[in-house]
Amino acid sequence: MLGFSAQAEAMNFEVVTLGGRHCGAHCPQVISAEGEIGEGSPEEFLRFVRENIGGGELHGIVLLDSPGGRVAASMELGQTIRSLGMAVVVARPGPSTAQNGDLFSGRCYSACVYALMGGRKRVIPPQSRVGVHRMFNYTTSFDLAAGGFVRERYLDDGDMRDKLARYSSMMGVSPSLINLAEHTSPDRIHVLTRAEISRWRLGSQKL
Repeated sequence: MLGFSAQAEAMNFEVVTLGGRHCGAHCPQVISAEGEIGEGSPEEFLRFVRENIGGGELHGIVLLDSPGGRVAASMELGQTIRSLGMAVVVARPGPSTAQNGDLFSGRCYSACVYALMGGRKRVIPPQSRVGVHRMFNYTTSFDLAAGGFVRERYLDDGDMRDKLARYSSMMGVSPSLINLAEHTSPDRIHVLTRAEISRWRLGSQKL
């Protein structure tokens, strides 16, 4: 199943330095994960961590900024993050992060929320946004009467919803969040309020 409705760049990973010249030789480093979560993202993330772990001042923190992606891949990415004991912050590094350490607002929409759930600690700063909607997918078939290939959208029959409910419980997040997502039109994003984020134990505002 899919959790996005628009084309976006594939997720990429980068080590970024926070604090810049203000913290001397021991500036903390974190991993930035930006873009759409695809089927290969979990494996690519694990490979990236293995290649960069143990070097410099890399901390177990992921800055996450994503419009969504594949639901199953997002759950797998979340499980990988949890197995590594990493925290997740919904934010993105600014273009001058290496100089001033600023973080910019991030977004975690649709299937991205399932990757966010994997964080050992989940942080959603006040300026960042997290949103959900009902998952969907497409099928393509040939219809002679319609004059060619027809692309149709279909919705989950409940099987994936049950898997997501079990997954969220395992990650310490209320399954009520899944119910909200599956009752929200796939054509819009329900941006979670601070009260909803707290009520369903999705995250806090600080590490």
